[in-house]
Amino acid sequence: MAEATVELNDLDFAGDDRVVPFQVEGLDVRGRAVQLGPLLNAILGRHEYPAPVARLLAEAIVLTALLGTSLKFDGKFTVQTKGDGPVDLLVADFSTPDALRAYARYDEDALAAAVSEGRTSPPDLLGRGVLAFTIDQGRGMQPYQGIVPLDGSSLEEIAGVYFRQSEQIPTKVRLGVAELFDRDAEGKPRHNWRAGGLVAQFLPQAPERMRQPDLHGGDGDDRETDHADDDAWTEARTLVETIDTDELTDPQVAIERLLFRLFHERGVRVYEPQTVYDRCSCSREKIKSVLNGFTAEEIEASQEDGHIAVTCEFCSTTYRYEAAEFAAA
Repeated sequence: MAEATVELNDLDFAGDDRVVPFQVEGLDVRGRAVQLGPLLNAILGRHEYPAPVARLLAEAIVLTALLGTSLKFDGKFTVQTKGDGPVDLLVADFSTPDALRAYARYDEDALAAAVSEGRTSPPDLLGRGVLAFTIDQGRGMQPYQGIVPLDGSSLEEIAGVYFRQSEQIPTKVRLGVAELFDRDAEGKPRHNWRAGGLVAQFLPQAPERMRQPDLHGGDGDDRETDHADDDAWTEARTLVETIDTDELTDPQVAIERLLFRLFHERGVRVYEPQTVYDRCSCSREKIKSVLNGFTAEEIEASQEDGHIAVTCEFCSTTYRYEAAEFAAA
């Protein structure tokens, strides 16, 4: 009896803003891939970031979506950079089951100077500092935080270093961001942001196969070993390195098509996608509870014409309160 086959065109493609888990059994590789469109436009559009800042934040958002959706419990995953460059802060967090938000902080004068001098690469804009990954499992649980230095590398390179050194899992990350310029149905110019990313991890059944030359042993010896990379991981990593930004961001190249291009010879399996949404966790009640902790002097300093206005850095929503509410409390 002939073996049943499924054509790629028969697949129900995930589409934008949906993270696709995948597995390549022939290479002992598991991972996740995503393309972001409407969600990314919503987050970047409300702040009107300059293009270099928007690109950096988009990369952080993709990385957060890829890693945050892997949480197997209720909690929050945060990616944050703090550096001495023109863009001194990037924050993106994912709250289970599907909420993502992000913002960037930058110095306008320093950014303008960097742009005029052509210094717009991620290392130029972020400067020296740290990249932190934080996992918060909620009340009563101690948050876990892993920190790696911003050492002049790209975000995808630094993320790979984190997993190799902190988690001791061989990992390859690819991130891509693009601006699309076209016209709408009425012929008016239109601008959109798109981004995509993929994270692949080597998870063989035999743990000793995961060892790499740049992984430190557990005995305090930081010297590199002469242990060669596993052939399966070398092949997988090489394939992932061939991905370019156009493939990650092209709306005509579904993420399933990209995975097929990469791994069809080894057999790639995709799983149910997980949708992510542009959702902020702020609320009128949460902010009021913070203001309730202010002293009378702080309330007095915060008000203007008898009102207190607080704007959320993530979603730009402004909440207004009567100063008398807190004076009475």
